[in-house]
Amino acid sequence: MTMRIRVLVVDDHAHAREAVRDILQAAPEFEIVAEATSGEEALALTEQHMPDLILMDIKLPGMDGLEATKRIKERFPYVKIVMMTVSDEVTHLFEAIKRGAQGYLVKHLPPDVWVTYLRAVAVDEAPLSKELALCILRELTEKRAAPPENEDPLSKREREILHRVAQGKTNREIAEELGISEYTVKNHLKNILNKLHLENRVQLARYAYERGWMP
Repeated sequence: MTMRIRVLVVDDHAHAREAVRDILQAAPEFEIVAEATSGEEALALTEQHMPDLILMDIKLPGMDGLEATKRIKERFPYVKIVMMTVSDEVTHLFEAIKRGAQGYLVKHLPPDVWVTYLRAVAVDEAPLSKELALCILRELTEKRAAPPENEDPLSKREREILHRVAQGKTNREIAEELGISEYTVKNHLKNILNKLHLENRVQLARYAYERGWMP
């Protein structure tokens, strides 16, 4: 793999975070951009760093990993989240998937299993068995609906970026104007596209003009 996978690690135990660092440092495509010790901190650091992948412990002080996953996916649907736990109980997996997680890792698994699995998640190649998929479908009784047309699901920063996209500006120009990195702009754009259920910059610009969001 030549792509760089930016990772946020969320665990309140220092030795657990160190173990994750050791595993990922052996795989050059992974880059740990930040570490959090609580769900609240994970939410803030996701907004700050816009990672590609979050490794989220289930049991955290205050807001637990499941609730943090739900809130992060509501605000940043592009990001992939893999839950970390010492338990292999299926009910935990069901709940994690319902909250929006893409994967589930048991901490005692060998490092090579971690790396192989996370690589697959990062490129959307981590399949579920048919049996497990059916179980999850039965558990998932509600499907998230798209926001109404008159509702603005975007944050202030996302709206700022959307305006500049509609003006035909490049990621570099947007990054320079807003004082952020091109990578952050790229992930914001992925997030905006996910929230609005659109596919590209042209559709974004049309969407903005049709709703009167642009002069």
